[in-house]
Amino acid sequence: MKKTLLLSALLALPAFATAQAQEVEFVGPQAGDWEVTISGSGSSDNDFDNTTLGVTGSAGKYMTDNVLVGVRQTLNFSDSEDNTALTGATRVFADYVFDLGRWRPYIGASAGGIYGEGVNNSFAAGPELGVKYYADDNTFIYAQTEYQFTFQDSDDIDDAFDDGGFFHAIGVGFNF
Repeated sequence: MKKTLLLSALLALPAFATAQAQEVEFVGPQAGDWEVTISGSGSSDNDFDNTTLGVTGSAGKYMTDNVLVGVRQTLNFSDSEDNTALTGATRVFADYVFDLGRWRPYIGASAGGIYGEGVNNSFAAGPELGVKYYADDNTFIYAQTEYQFTFQDSDDIDDAFDDGGFFHAIGVGFNF
């Protein structure tokens, strides 16, 4: 019985070694690679009288293996009994992406503008953080949180920081 267990373990050893070798081969994005992401959101009341739908996409380039710079676009549509509105936000961002194999946590900042119907057109800025999980070398899912505060000009920045809000996204992304 002991010989059978030992023989089984020895026969299984190459399979475990191959699995470990495959994990080591994963590289992920490198300097010069492009990245695109997309996420969606929505909400409605129980009568569908008040509905909000949103989509956010981004495109960026890895300047180094760990520094991603790009632009992020958000579009939101809201429809209520009283009003229909389309709003948007365009931000540039820079993120430092930590290399933990398939897991890639990141931290960064974004700045841009918010505009549209029923909103006060203004500048927006703030920190962001998130994590990506690579399903394969070029495809990942991600979760991100941004803290954005709005201001009209640079004199407002100190006062506006405390009045910001959190924006969350879960989506999918691709590197090429």
